Amino acid sequence: MSISIGQASVGVFVPYLHNLSGLLDKAADFAEARGIEPADLLRARLAPDMYNLIRQVCEANRHATIACALLAGRAQPTVPDGDTDLAGLKERIATAIAYVRGVPGAAIEEGAAREAVFTFRNGATRRFDDGRSLLLTFSLPQFFFHVTTAYDILRHAGVPLAKPDYLGVGR
Repeated sequence: MSISIGQASVGVFVPYLHNLSGLLDKAADFAEARGIEPADLLRARLAPDMYNLIRQVCEANRHATIACALLAGRAQPTVPDGDTDLAGLKERIATAIAYVRGVPGAAIEEGAAREAVFTFRNGATRRFDDGRSLLLTFSLPQFFFHVTTAYDILRHAGVPLAKPDYLGVGR
């Protein structure tokens, strides 16, 4: 039995974006219970040269939406990444979920064999021979790096998270 590109993209991005939103709910509860300013959590990072929590969430959204757009042969969508609050990040996640779900499945499947070009923020590009390699060797690893780092930032800040918060409910 084979797995489709739609299952490997939308079928993975959507549940983990929901899980990421749930992590932010736990962060909000933690901040309120401890009298911590939520903005302190949003600015937190694991190391000085790493992105903060806001940017980690935005990058996860960005890699999910851009991967689906490129697979479907659409232009890369613009994903906001500026400062916001927890509610604003949750809204951005909801927007990313809606976008990913709205990309036609047939177009995503066709993109598995089509060349794809990822454009970085600085304008540099990376060419992939096909959408399959874009997804499996670049977009999914990038996505999971940022989701995992967001989880790790919150854990490091003391938010009581566990592996089920990251993995979500069994599917």
